Amino acid sequence: MNTISRMLKQTKSIRDYTDTEITPEIRADILACACAAPSGGNQQAYTIIDITDPSIIEKLSVTCDNQPFITKARMVLLFCADCRKWNQAYATAGLPVTDPCITELIGAVTDAVIAAQNSVIAASGHGIGSCYIGDIKENCETVRQLLKLPDHVFPAAMVVYGYPTEKQKERKKPERVPMECIVSENRYPDMDEAYLHHMFVQKAGNRNYTEWLKMMFDHKANAPFMKEMRRSVLQYMKQYDWEDK
Repeated sequence: MNTISRMLKQTKSIRDYTDTEITPEIRADILACACAAPSGGNQQAYTIIDITDPSIIEKLSVTCDNQPFITKARMVLLFCADCRKWNQAYATAGLPVTDPCITELIGAVTDAVIAAQNSVIAASGHGIGSCYIGDIKENCETVRQLLKLPDHVFPAAMVVYGYPTEKQKERKKPERVPMECIVSENRYPDMDEAYLHHMFVQKAGNRNYTEWLKMMFDHKANAPFMKEMRRSVLQYMKQYDWEDK
């Protein structure tokens, strides 16, 4: 197994960090790797906000579903899907510009998340752990105000970084579902009850499978943070046209 494959398979979310700072040189390398990521049409339809203000990080740790470990991170990056900057550039050339549509947003989110994952792997190569903070999409009014996000700029992903504690290094990476349940050849699989049971039963462990599903539903799909995220994302979506012009 080559070094990159091994790193990809071993990288896991890290939520506890040492006090060791990330040097300016390593920070610059992580950011350079993020910016080197593939993007649709090489447009790089994203903007990265390097959040260094402790007071902003503290507030985000609260708005992001109350996760205090965020404040212990030594680096915090927000990857924004940016459907604004190209339109601004087109406008300076006197070109007819309309509001971005959902299609453009999906492309920009894809660009942003690819850049984020590049940063995660680059950090891992330096021995630095990381964790995606999907909850950045909650409380959009507060997030937009804190980070001065204009219309058509969507917080696709926030990632926090730091050197993992020994306990985190030793923690076993959570098992993924069997690959045959993820990879399907030529068509979408028929996900009947038996197929889904095979996919998820190992995650239930020693727990009753049906009771585990109910627990997952309550903790994820039906949780208060998810209801807030749905509200918040819909609020962001109001900025975009739903049809191409």
